[in-house]
Amino acid sequence: MTMSEDRPWGSWHILDEGSGFKVKRIEVKPHSRLSYQTHDHRSEHWVIVTGKATCIIAGETSIVGPGECVDIDVRQPHRICNNEDEQLIIIEVQRGDYCGEDDIVRLEDDYGRSQ
Repeated sequence: MTMSEDRPWGSWHILDEGSGFKVKRIEVKPHSRLSYQTHDHRSEHWVIVTGKATCIIAGETSIVGPGECVDIDVRQPHRICNNEDEQLIIIEVQRGDYCGEDDIVRLEDDYGRSQ
């Protein structure tokens, strides 16, 4: 099992996981963003640790900072953007019957990746 992975936008690191959940530290490089995506089997809860996150959820944009939280429902389109000059760090709690990395449906992607 991969415990961390570098991505074009930054990296993620698994902090803990068990039956029905996974906890990750997500680091987003300045002026980078993740794909606009959905998940069929899990919801997500994001806690902003450092930086400022521009979150797009079902087409609605909000800007959240350290200590603030964002909730994403199963199958709800979402994206994390870091439009700032400093690194963005988020703790993500995934909850659902399946939390595998292949539960991603990419709707838009800056890096040419498909599902």
